[in-house]
Amino acid sequence: MNAAENTLDFDSRAAGGIVVLDDEPANVSLLVQLLREGGHEDVHGLNDPRQLMALLERHPIDLLLLDLNMPYLDGYQIIGQVQSLEHPPCVLVLTAHVDRDNRLRALKSGARDFVSKPFDAEELLARTRNLIEMRRSQVSLRQQNRTLETHVRERTQEIHDTRLEIIRRLGRAAEFRDNETGLHIIRMSKISQIVGRAAGMSEAEAEVLLNASPMHDIGKIGIPDRILLKPGKLDADEWCVMQSHARIGADLLDGHDAPLLAMARDIALTHHEKWDGGGYPDGLRAEQIPLVGRIVALADVFDALTSVRPYKAAWPVEQALDHIRAQRGIHFDPYLTDIFMDCLDEIRSICHQFAEPGEGTGKLYG
Repeated sequence: MNAAENTLDFDSRAAGGIVVLDDEPANVSLLVQLLREGGHEDVHGLNDPRQLMALLERHPIDLLLLDLNMPYLDGYQIIGQVQSLEHPPCVLVLTAHVDRDNRLRALKSGARDFVSKPFDAEELLARTRNLIEMRRSQVSLRQQNRTLETHVRERTQEIHDTRLEIIRRLGRAAEFRDNETGLHIIRMSKISQIVGRAAGMSEAEAEVLLNASPMHDIGKIGIPDRILLKPGKLDADEWCVMQSHARIGADLLDGHDAPLLAMARDIALTHHEKWDGGGYPDGLRAEQIPLVGRIVALADVFDALTSVRPYKAAWPVEQALDHIRAQRGIHFDPYLTDIFMDCLDEIRSICHQFAEPGEGTGKLYG
């Protein structure tokens, strides 16, 4: 029975390459011939261990048959080099040293199996087959894991995008009840992001702020139309009801510890608080007000002033900026007010880009 009859129904042509590394040319020739007769077509023989890594860079392999005793680099050093590769081949050690210490050292270095010299041809082919099958399984599992990770990332991104879209649409629902377009929350949220980033928030934090701020007025869903849409000034009782939208919004967003919803709740509750304590619903003052509430207060008031509302015409932007400057340290955080003014070029750009349809952007934002 020749070596080709000992392949045990194993299709070695589907396997990757094999390298035989031994400083004895006769051993290499014998092993290469045996493996090729056993059905392995992609077999390379080397006598100099210094040539191995260059070969592996050009030609990745599945299996390395390795002698331990060689000049220049011994087998243990070679195993160490091979294990540094991103996808190292399996290592089958060929050695006349069968003592326990050598075996343990090789196994701890990363070898997968041993064949003792002089070797049995059938045993060598069987061990070769087993190691290549193991290698195939590892590669297949790695590919499946990559595919699964890709699917998980795509699904996670899909869920994330869906949540954001729901949040945006809920924010727009509140704005539509107030006879506003969705462009207000786009401008306001982007301005909030600009100010937040300039105030020292990380890119990730500013991104959460961008996506949480559209929920600032979600509580308006709970305000009756006779009050919310009243064109004239609200009386004291009506104003008390209108102020309740901050707490209604916070209650709607409460009960979930996701960073996005937690920030949205803080914004909904505190974006009408004032630096001097004269705001609502809790009369917080200064840094008692969460940073995100103070930022959105600036962005929301600026865009509200420069937009048409049922009870007023749009203000020219310079008039709105004069109002914000006048409210520095009263309504608005002084530090954030200065940052807001430093960011005016970016803010004007947002206002131009997301101007209301038919609105003369030059008149308002030029």
